[in-house]
Amino acid sequence: MVEFAALTYGLLTSVILSAAQRNRRLRQPHPPMLCYAGYLLCGLSAGAALALGYVALSQLSGA
Repeated sequence: MVEFAALTYGLLTSVILSAAQRNRRLRQPHPPMLCYAGYLLCGLSAGAALALGYVALSQLSGA
């Protein structure tokens, strides 16, 4: 299950970043759906970083 989520996240991130880079290179505006997906991935990354940081700190403190 974790492998599927990691693969999906990686694939989606790759597609979003390559589309944004292509639009930037062609000097075209980003479609709203691309921006929404980018913000969603940013929020997921921040949430996962906070959750994993909490787990790491709780493991270090021995609780």
